[in-house]
Amino acid sequence: MSDEISQAFGPLAERSQALSGDHPADRIALRDHLESVEIGAFQEERGTHQRLRFNIVVEVRNPADIADDVDRILSYDTLTDAIAAELAAERLNLLETLAERIAAYILREPAAERVFVRIEKLDRGPGSLGVEILRTASDALPLSQAARVQEGPDPLVVYLSDAATGSAQLPAWLDQLEGQPRPVILCCGPAAHSHAAHPLVQRRIDLLAIEQNAWLLAARDRRCVVVASRTEIDYAMKTRQICLWAPSKIVLDAAGDRPERIDGAALALWLAGLLGASDMLVLGGALPAPEGATRLIPADPETEHLPLP
Repeated sequence: MSDEISQAFGPLAERSQALSGDHPADRIALRDHLESVEIGAFQEERGTHQRLRFNIVVEVRNPADIADDVDRILSYDTLTDAIAAELAAERLNLLETLAERIAAYILREPAAERVFVRIEKLDRGPGSLGVEILRTASDALPLSQAARVQEGPDPLVVYLSDAATGSAQLPAWLDQLEGQPRPVILCCGPAAHSHAAHPLVQRRIDLLAIEQNAWLLAARDRRCVVVASRTEIDYAMKTRQICLWAPSKIVLDAAGDRPERIDGAALALWLAGLLGASDMLVLGGALPAPEGATRLIPADPETEHLPLP
């Protein structure tokens, strides 16, 4: 009994390990994460904030070959995003409800198998008061029943044509993009590059040429942070950082629906669709509208919006 009590009040990682049996799972953890929140069913808890401490352990099903690739694992950001999203959704009375919603958020990730969530109130007495739950992937609520999760942002994908990348107006365009509320993802065309007879070799060369141009642009303006993975893009959108896409990793890792042509404009359209963007902005030139899209009349003759179907 003493072991069970010690385990109940000990770190969640120890609880997870004790319940794993002969085949312990990989685990990721968030420990002693603090947030100041208005929560509680009592009248004295309304209109005031109190500290909550979050501890979360997630047992994960990682691929056999992780290959040091951040896009192949469950990101730690998923844990902090779950807390932030559910706290932002609505004011809650019960820690139990908050814990359920955080667990449901995390368990919708394909790699998550089992999650331990412990939430404690730190300001309701001399000690901490809290709740702990254990949920498995089979317990996860369907999306329609689960707590409301913040929709992903609608990014503004911006294609910088050759004319735009060489334009003296580029810093002014970046000033305008930096001031608008949507997360901005810049895409560019290739720098001058070589040609090869083999199509697969040429595909790689074309991708590297675009990345070379991205790094050259980043060297000209510190706001253009080069990103390569989906995890980096998601983080840049979350932190409202203008990012400049280096396409090789995402294009080469894509399963099935890969872009047919490797040129800057086609890749920008493909990325916009992949991210669920509602439109794309072209700077310094015009592009053919994608099938099913209608054109918007631009306020600036050097820019054009392409609404996506």
